[in-house]
Amino acid sequence: MSDKQSIVVVGGGTGAYTLLSGLKEYQDTIDITAIINMSDSGGSTGRLRDQFGQLPVGDVRMALAALADENTEHAGLLRQLFMYRFAQGDGLSGHSFGNLFLTALTDILGSEAEAVAAAGELLNVSGRVVPVTADNVHLVATYDDGVTITGEHAIDAPAEDRTGRRIVELRTEPAGRLSAEADKALRNADVIVIGPGDLYSSLLANIVIDGFAEAVARSRGRVVYVANLMERIGQTEGMSVTDCTNEIGRYLGVNPDIVLLNQAALPAAVVKHYRESEGTKPVLDDSEKLASRIVRADIVRGERAASVAGDEVQRSLIRHEPKALAVAIVGLLEDSKLAAKRAM
Repeated sequence: MSDKQSIVVVGGGTGAYTLLSGLKEYQDTIDITAIINMSDSGGSTGRLRDQFGQLPVGDVRMALAALADENTEHAGLLRQLFMYRFAQGDGLSGHSFGNLFLTALTDILGSEAEAVAAAGELLNVSGRVVPVTADNVHLVATYDDGVTITGEHAIDAPAEDRTGRRIVELRTEPAGRLSAEADKALRNADVIVIGPGDLYSSLLANIVIDGFAEAVARSRGRVVYVANLMERIGQTEGMSVTDCTNEIGRYLGVNPDIVLLNQAALPAAVVKHYRESEGTKPVLDDSEKLASRIVRADIVRGERAASVAGDEVQRSLIRHEPKALAVAIVGLLEDSKLAAKRAM
């Protein structure tokens, strides 16, 4: 029986990529499982999903790349190839090679889950990447004015009339069922990390899957929420740390045990860019209102995140720093171990 403690990361996109990239350095002492959102519908992923009728591959591809072996020249080149995005070419521009690879592998093996597992072996990943559901679901948001929007991309990059509106209900159509692998990982976790990532389109998109909250309720692990850094138009405008945490608790059935907050200054030039270009600002820290334990650390990158040529999806410009974030999460494991001993 392994003496390693288990960390389960719940999310998708650049947020999960950031944390997994840092946690990979601790593979000798922890078991890593990434439970990944399967409602993505934008960019290369959305185009492939429409054309092939398969589950979305983009967030899975990023998680696999984050955990991929980089210790040899060939391994590093394979990882780089998996993340390569075409910036030109009719029909190819905007597509990620990794997305095309996973689409082809799914067609060959007949199953998205088998394709993800096979890709993990080829990339020699440090851990496991698990789709939250094997069902073909689409994210559906209902807003405070009664308008309902279907599709993760339409929620993530909303129309102008969604500015300032609050999401009051999030669900999937159809109601997806939690995958057996995700259920097992959640139940056996020592720590379940929700985030980083966009609150509704990345994090809650996992939690609303049928069976997710029940699996967490039966888990021995403590739940950690990595608090959002910036507001997101059409999702979290005007929402504070307490608002975001309570929203997770509303869908999960219980608020996170720990809220991990960045305490370092955000890059001023990028904050100014957000304020002037879209009117958003850093998420207000009113965490003193929460019953959850608050942990603070310097976990943000000091510079603007670089864009990738050919990427059709708007990405966050302010992101967490992988190594610092991983240090903070791994540091919580000691608390988890002590708590488990006290409970024995």
